[in-house]
Amino acid sequence: MYPELFHIGPIPIRSYGVMLALAFFIGVWYVRGMTKRDGKSFESFLTIAYIMIFGGVIGGRLSYVLFHLDEFSNNWSATFNPFANEQFGIAGLNLYGGILLALLGTWVYCKLKDISVLEVLDYFSPALGIGIAVGRIGCFLNGCCFGTPTELPWGISFPVGSIPYSIFGDLHLHPSQIYSSLYGLGLFILLHYLLKHRKFPGFPVGILLMVESVFRIAIEYVRYYEDAMYFSIGDISITYNYLIAISLFILGLMILIFNYKKKRI
Repeated sequence: MYPELFHIGPIPIRSYGVMLALAFFIGVWYVRGMTKRDGKSFESFLTIAYIMIFGGVIGGRLSYVLFHLDEFSNNWSATFNPFANEQFGIAGLNLYGGILLALLGTWVYCKLKDISVLEVLDYFSPALGIGIAVGRIGCFLNGCCFGTPTELPWGISFPVGSIPYSIFGDLHLHPSQIYSSLYGLGLFILLHYLLKHRKFPGFPVGILLMVESVFRIAIEYVRYYEDAMYFSIGDISITYNYLIAISLFILGLMILIFNYKKKRI
């Protein structure tokens, strides 16, 4: 755990923010290379990349605030104001909230410019794998998105003063951030291959949605979530992310079926 890399005067440079920025630049560089390979104009893809990053941060922040209203009810300025708290920066993002707003912004832009949404998302799908692989390292360094207690030999403990320590003490926890990072790397490799050998538009993004959903449901069993993230259906208690993952799986399956049939017509 290493949440602050260094300081520029009184302003700390946080590892999580640095890793997010690094993930963005690597992802854009990858999309640039793939569009150049296929003889496509990169200009619109670059615009969409900015829409995705800003939509992802804003959506991720708003969804985090939605699930933590008690923390912000007396200080709404802290939603986006990096100077609202004692420490500089904005802490707390929700991945799926960011993805949903980024997708919405991308869809609107593509409709306005008469660009194929699936074509765009196919090229950005492997880049999401890069984002997960690099971004989750930022989570590990920051001490967020941590796991539940485990007796496995690779379990890790967090230092005094960290959020994981305040909840679990010095118990060894699943390194859920590392699990997610390795998954992101594997996802990138898979989607890069599918993009280079795609059978029809929408094939990589359809696979992405389904694979991401399965992994997200699996990681639920070893990752810690606060009570605000849970809701009950009868005697079953699940997280909102679980429900979103199921919805994304269905969406991915529909994309594959519809575009496969469209190809055969």
